[in-house]
Amino acid sequence: MSRIGKQPILVPSDVKIDIKGQRIFVSGKSGKLEREILPELQISLKDQEIIVENRDNSKRTNAFRGMTRSLINNMVVGVSKGFRKTLIVEGVGYKVNVAGKKLTLNVGFSNPVEFMIPDGTSINVEGNNKIIVESIDKELLGLTTAKIRQIRKPEPYKGKGIRYEDEHIIRKVGKAGAAA
Repeated sequence: MSRIGKQPILVPSDVKIDIKGQRIFVSGKSGKLEREILPELQISLKDQEIIVENRDNSKRTNAFRGMTRSLINNMVVGVSKGFRKTLIVEGVGYKVNVAGKKLTLNVGFSNPVEFMIPDGTSINVEGNNKIIVESIDKELLGLTTAKIRQIRKPEPYKGKGIRYEDEHIIRKVGKAGAAA
C-alpha cells in the first residue's frame, strides 16, 4: 500500500487548481501546467488540499497512486517556486555561451555543438563553465539537463566533460599507476 499516495497535497494560496474530469490544471505566478490522470484514479480538491484516491483496489492502481500524487505535487511546487539544476563544464578550453534560444558548447570536438533550448526552460551561463537550467516543469528540466550532459559525459580519468553540480565522478588510476 502506498504511503506517499495517501498524503494530501497542500496547495499554497497563490496557486489555482482546476479539475475537469481526469484532467488537472495548475496555474500560479510562474505559469500553467496540465496533466491527464489515469481513469483508475480520482482526484479531488477539499479545503486547499488535493487528495488522490483509488477507484478500485488493484495492485496496478495502487502503484500509480503514489506516482500521480508526486507528479501533481511537482506541478504545484513548479508553478509556485520553480525548479533549477546546475551543470558544470570541466576541461581545458571548454566553454559555454547562450545566444537567444541556442546554447553553444565548445567541449573538445572539432566544431562547437549547438543545443536548441526547449520551450518552457531558460538557460543562463555563469562564467564560462557553469550552466543554470530553470523550469516550472520538473520532468522537462530533467530531460533537458540529461540531454546537455549527454553531449560530453564526464570521463573517469581526468573528470573532463559536463556533470551535474552535486555529481561526484569516481576517478580511475591511469596507465602509469598500474605499471610496476
